[in-house]
Amino acid sequence: METRIQFRIDEQTKHLAQQQAESEGRTLSDACRQLAEQLASERRKQLSQDSWLTEQVNQAFQKLESGQSEFMDNEQAKSRMEKFKAQFRE
Repeated sequence: METRIQFRIDEQTKHLAQQQAESEGRTLSDACRQLAEQLASERRKQLSQDSWLTEQVNQAFQKLESGQSEFMDNEQAKSRMEKFKAQFRE
């Protein structure tokens, strides 16, 4: 199902935008549609990332509540991270 979007801009902005779109071989309507699709795509990515992060946090709390968590001090964490990074430098 398609929907219509209307918005207001001044005449000069519309005219300049039409000229630019035409110079790129498309209509102003096409350019606006493409922008809306790009914005929607960015939002889909954000929602997907938010969902992944929420899942990771929930898993971490489940491990904590079940007693499966591993705690370490700052020096241990730094050491472990350096070893991890070294794997990729080799």
